[in-house]
Amino acid sequence: MGLLIELVPLCAVDVVLAEPLVIGKGPSGLRLIYEVVEATVKGVRLIGQLSGRASADWVTVEGTTGLVDVRMTLATHDGANILVQYRGRMDLTNGPGSSPIYVAPLFETGDARYEWLNRIQAVGKGDLKGNRISYEFFEVR
Repeated sequence: MGLLIELVPLCAVDVVLAEPLVIGKGPSGLRLIYEVVEATVKGVRLIGQLSGRASADWVTVEGTTGLVDVRMTLATHDGANILVQYRGRMDLTNGPGSSPIYVAPLFETGDARYEWLNRIQAVGKGDLKGNRISYEFFEVR
């Protein structure tokens, strides 16, 4: 095959969630919205924290599968604004927090210093403990 995937550490992400807004069970499954209260990002190339209040994790649960859909804005330590979006899955067979959350983050910014983020695909693995999620994000090369 010849094509090997390299995972380059990008950052650690710590997220604090509010209590969920329960939409209820509809045609797509049980829907919950968790507002993101805090988020910090720490890495060699990316350091920042949550900016604004328009950030949330829209969760859909169908059977034992949880689908996450997150959008948040980061303000970097040096003043750039970055949109972070990711979708992913979690196995709820043994309840929330019993399995990792796997995500595929994308970034968007107009700041020239972080323009490289517009071109990368990242992957991540998260651990849910109560209302906190700790992720490790990696750049795929």
